[in-house]
Amino acid sequence: QVQLVESGGGLVQAGGSLRLSCTASGRSFSTYNLGWFRQAPGKEREFLSAISWTGSSSYYAESAKGRFTISRDNAKNTVYLQMNSLKADDTAVYYCAADRYRFSGWNRGPSLDAWGQGTLVTVSS
Repeated sequence: QVQLVESGGGLVQAGGSLRLSCTASGRSFSTYNLGWFRQAPGKEREFLSAISWTGSSSYYAESAKGRFTISRDNAKNTVYLQMNSLKADDTAVYYCAADRYRFSGWNRGPSLDAWGQGTLVTVSS
């Protein structure tokens, strides 16, 4: 299958920006649908965004729409999450995920093929 490794997390002040990266490896990684979730302390995992394997289609949760942008570079085997106007409530561990066939319905919390280990984003107010 595919293996995922996130990077780019860290400490940022409110109003700032971060770009998270998730690099994939493994069989047929370029054909996987990719996306991002997060899990804040004491809360359940929350869907943020998904992008199709071609990069031509994407969608966002309401919590991410307008501030976060998902993109991918298949030549680099990487999916990105650009996060702007960060707020303290954005503090969470951010995970990337992959699924070979499923693209729609990620907001309903389906079981996906692969998950990264997570990268911590801390937003100070």
